[in-house]
Amino acid sequence: MEVNCEGCAGCCLDWRSLAPDDGAHGHERRGRYRPLDDVDNLAPLSSDEVRAFLDAGYAAAMVARLFRIDDGPSVSVGGVEVAAVRGRPAFLVGLRKIPKPVAPFDADPAWLPSCVFLDPETLQCRIHGDGIYPETCATYPGDNLALDAETECERVERVHGGERLVDGDPPADAEPVIGPGAIGARVFAHPDADRIAEAVERLAAGDATRADHAEFVGVAAASTPGRLSVDDGRYERARDRALEAESWIDGATAEWVDRVASGEPADPTTAENVEADRGAPETPGWEG
Repeated sequence: MEVNCEGCAGCCLDWRSLAPDDGAHGHERRGRYRPLDDVDNLAPLSSDEVRAFLDAGYAAAMVARLFRIDDGPSVSVGGVEVAAVRGRPAFLVGLRKIPKPVAPFDADPAWLPSCVFLDPETLQCRIHGDGIYPETCATYPGDNLALDAETECERVERVHGGERLVDGDPPADAEPVIGPGAIGARVFAHPDADRIAEAVERLAAGDATRADHAEFVGVAAASTPGRLSVDDGRYERARDRALEAESWIDGATAEWVDRVASGEPADPTTAENVEADRGAPETPGWEG
């Protein structure tokens, strides 16, 4: 597997607005499971990775995702029918996307939902190679190739041209975590539907709060692969840490949102002031 990522970051962005006529985009909203939220390309985290992000103080980087389901196990939570595992609401925890000024695929700069760790100027990940860099990102698009599923690289090629997927052979160690083995590892089950009734309503409306996400992060951090049980003590400690954590992500997110609301033109170079000056890790650039 070999990919050409320079100037792309298609897997780190929700770039549907740059391809309004591409019928194959928005793929996450088709099939049995449809996210309550309306953001593409969620990068799911394992329970170990959730705990690592909490240890790093990056609670603000994580977001919960629940799913509607047409035909399958479900449970009503706050009046919303969501996919369930043995009667418990099923959810993922992934990397959050926020509006950033980016210019992928040689397009003009635009405000697009982008991974919190994406540097708008270099279009590189700020934590690439770090100990907390998620396996989902490190192995992408290996799992897609192993499952014979279209990759974001191929979607970018189809819409914007160029060669992104240079070698389409899946790596030998590609092992997609699906089925029962995903329970407690990447797919989590909330133990108390009543406790998240209002949170699910806000998730469906796109108005989820920090406390809402902290609730799900706490459950994910207290989950054990292969089991539905949640350790109450670990849950409470993880939830509290998620509520109390502060990092450069918090201030940068607030400023990006304010700049969008004020109608400021998208300018990737402003990332130096908004993110780097707040302590965001630098990226190496593409030279050399």
